[in-house]
Amino acid sequence: MTATTGFFIRPASLATALTLALTAPNAGADQALLIRAARIFDGYTVHTHAAVRIEQGRIAKLDSAEAVPADGAKILDLGDATLLPGLIELHAHLTYRHVPADTVLSHGITTVRDVGGPLHPPYGGDGHLRLMTSGPIITAPAGYPIPSLGEADIAIPVSDEQQARATVRELIAGGAVVIKVALEPGGETGAPWSNHHAHGHAHPHDKTHSAAAKSWPMLTPNIVKAIVTEAHALNRKVTAHLAEPRGAQIALEAGVDEWAHTPCEELPEAQLRRAVAQGVKMVSTIDTLAQCAGVAKNASRFAALGGEFLYGAEIAHPDIPWGIDAQELLYLRHLAGMDALEVLRTATSKAGLHVNQALLGSLMPGAPADLIAVRGDPTENLKLLEYPDLVISGGKLVVDRFSDTH
Repeated sequence: MTATTGFFIRPASLATALTLALTAPNAGADQALLIRAARIFDGYTVHTHAAVRIEQGRIAKLDSAEAVPADGAKILDLGDATLLPGLIELHAHLTYRHVPADTVLSHGITTVRDVGGPLHPPYGGDGHLRLMTSGPIITAPAGYPIPSLGEADIAIPVSDEQQARATVRELIAGGAVVIKVALEPGGETGAPWSNHHAHGHAHPHDKTHSAAAKSWPMLTPNIVKAIVTEAHALNRKVTAHLAEPRGAQIALEAGVDEWAHTPCEELPEAQLRRAVAQGVKMVSTIDTLAQCAGVAKNASRFAALGGEFLYGAEIAHPDIPWGIDAQELLYLRHLAGMDALEVLRTATSKAGLHVNQALLGSLMPGAPADLIAVRGDPTENLKLLEYPDLVISGGKLVVDRFSDTH
């Protein structure tokens, strides 16, 4: 498949996006909403005995409970609960694997970035899951993930720099918010894509392969550099699926912005140190790769060197919840040495900044009113986040078990 053979917006995907946009309730007509809680995490810090006012689908004010006006607003008093931004999942395959978006939203993820799947413009965020995508993964001919999944809706092989640049332009024109490349030779011990373990990319009808007997071709550094240069010129970052030193070296030489996984094989410290120096962000996916021998050490060393993690659990993997994965958060806390607030920032304000939406993932005035709440204090028990009792998307109540008990 070339960059001009029509891999873009599938009619069904576009129809879904347009339907959601046209049928979503009019946020401007909604009554204001005032929410009080014992604790409010705004994406950066915690406020105690505070309140948030929501107007027209956005955060209007966050202050002490006494300082936020209640006039004309519906009031939710959550009591001993914690209110916080809905979490942002940066590595998922919802569309490709037909994971129900409403299930993901109701379990506390309010924004998802699909990295590998059908291409479509961003949509949602007003009572529906906010969904953005990279579109298909750019890879070498016969490179990952083609040996196991083929090309349709999941991969675009490119053979030279010109084709690579054209593909980037077409992906971005079709709505891609990030460009994903595959730098995967296969064969890493414990990697779900390299053995017979079930994986988020796995499917009963996928072709089988023996990674131990094959080495998949990878994009050359010059081609990846052309992809990065073109993407940056169009204000997009590049994320790379990589898992071992050869792929990491290509990504470093090409100036890739983000690694889509904590690498599965242990990397030389020089590579991790260079990644930190170049400002590479690492999407965690540690839970997905828990059987990899090198993932824990890579996470700990990257963090110790000053590297920055972002939350991603790879929703669609059969072992990963269709919502917030508290185990992923716990891995970040213990392997990367973060405190609970640092962990929450990776999935809220830092993620919003990373996708070039500065207010997304925060409760700052003007931010999209995407919020969740849990009873108790999740900074003391991150597992509480897996079953939120309040979910709001763009100011629309999606889940409200607090009102049911009052």
